Formats: sequence, structure tokens, C-alpha cells
Amino acid sequence: MKRNQARLNTGKTIPILGMGTYSYENDRETTERAVHMALQMGYRHFDTAKVYGSEPAVGKALTEAIGARVVEREDIFVTSKLWGSDHHDPVSALNQTLQTLGMEYIDMYLVHWPVKLKPWACYAVPMEDDFEPLDLETTWYGMEKCMELGLCRGIGVSNFSSRKIEKLLDFASLAPAVNQVEMHPMWRQRNLRQFCGDHRIHVSAYSPLGGPGNSWGSTAVVEDPIIQSIALKHKATPAQVALKWGLTKGASVIVKSFNHDRMKENMRAHKLRLDDGDLLDIEQMEERKIMRGEFLVNETTSPYQTIQELWDDEI
Repeated sequence: MKRNQARLNTGKTIPILGMGTYSYENDRETTERAVHMALQMGYRHFDTAKVYGSEPAVGKALTEAIGARVVEREDIFVTSKLWGSDHHDPVSALNQTLQTLGMEYIDMYLVHWPVKLKPWACYAVPMEDDFEPLDLETTWYGMEKCMELGLCRGIGVSNFSSRKIEKLLDFASLAPAVNQVEMHPMWRQRNLRQFCGDHRIHVSAYSPLGGPGNSWGSTAVVEDPIIQSIALKHKATPAQVALKWGLTKGASVIVKSFNHDRMKENMRAHKLRLDDGDLLDIEQMEERKIMRGEFLVNETTSPYQTIQELWDDEI
């Protein structure tokens, strides 16, 4: 197995350091430039989604790089996601994503949230009228079909609690290969990691630094005194400490920055060695979930009337 890769239950491997491309506030050229820059630095996993608005830029930059022989298609790993408005037809949704990316297949297709929306609700924050009853069995059948048709090399979920995965496993012919969730030193996901480990489902961490720079994100992780003092001790940056913590726990990490220096710095997290004392110190940090998903909760139309129902009390 290649260095810096994790083995999935599909037999394929996933690069353990990925580049997040949620670029709502960035223009297309900025995203394209960032992807080219990332490739030069050695990034090989690119994470996008229909609702991020970055699929066209990611696809164009990767296609250019493959055409210029900077990288082979087999050496890059592309993840995209099924938005709630596409649960009624994952195959058509993935075909649309492939068209937007200009690719024949993607490496991983994830159900973005355990929420089904009306077909027109393809924007990030649904209205009360946009929700439909969740029928995960039909959605997952469509995901399996995507795999069968060769449109993707793996399928998985995102923002799913242990209990939701357990229910999915009751009827799934193919178990999810990945569960992509918020995970960082202030939201350590211990029980979920244990559950996914028991079922050979790889955990991929989004917002591994707590999402600083995003409208919903926080700098609390990188500014925490424990993270700062570990960074000082190892002559590393707080971001490198947070990323290395996630890698130490067996997760892959999806880190989003379009800044050249920070992208380079994040890439160097591989080289950092945290000792047992560092890991014990991090276990003492107060836990706080940053991306809570309030926008998917309401008392009338959503399947989740409370935050606790959305996360099955894993919050």
C-alpha cells in the first residue's frame, strides 16, 4: 500500500490528507488555482459536493493537470456528495456531477446528510417546505446502483450517527466505505470511531481544524492553549498538531485552505510525531461540536424535531 494512504473496505485506498474545496465565497478561478497548487504540493484527494459550487472548478483543474501529465487519473481520489434534493435519483445526480466535473467516474460518492429534500431544494439551507420523509433504503439502493454502473469506485455517508449507520446496515447490500464527519481535538468522536472501526467503515474528518474561515467555523481548536503548547513543544503549528491528532486516530483529514503557505504547512503535518503525553493532554480538552446542523431541524416538516434526534444523542 502506498505511503500516506488508508485501506477501505472496498479494497481501494484513500489518501489520508485531502483538500476541501467548499468555495461558496471564492470565485471559480481562485478554486482552480488552489487545486493546481495543491497538486504541485502533493495533495491527491480532492473533496467536493454539488452544494459547494466547486465541482466545475475542481473538475477543470484536475482535467488540465491530467492532460498535462502532471498527474495520472489513477493517482487522484475525488469525493463528491449526494445532496438531499437528489435522494429520489442518485444515479441521475451522479451523472450530473460527472458531467460537471468532466470525469468518467469519481472515487467516492457520499450521502451528504441523512435528510431528503424536494427536488428543487438544491441550496445549502432548506426552507421548512423543502423537507420530505427520509427513505434511506431507496436512497441507498440508488447509491449501490451508482457503484454497479461504474460511476463511482466507492459509496459512503456523511454526518451519520452510529445509530443511523446501524439502521442502514440492516438493509444495505454494500456497507458504506466511508463516514465523513466533523472531527477534531475538540470533537473527538470516540464512540463513532469505535463503531465505524468495528464495521470496517473508514472515518474521514471534515473541519479537522474546527472550520476557521468558514462562516459557521471557529478558531477555538487552533487557539486552544493545549494545542498551542503542544505546537510550541514540537516547533510545529497548531494546525499541524490538530491534523496529526486526527491522523493518529486512523482517520483521513479533509482540510480546506486556498492559501499557499497554509496548504504547505498542512501537508507537513505528516512528519510531526505526537507522543502519548500529547494525546493524553488532548483528551482533556472540553468537547464542543461546531457544525451542529440546526438548519436541518424543525418541529413540523423535518424528520428531526431536535438536534438530539439528528445526531441520536451523539452531541
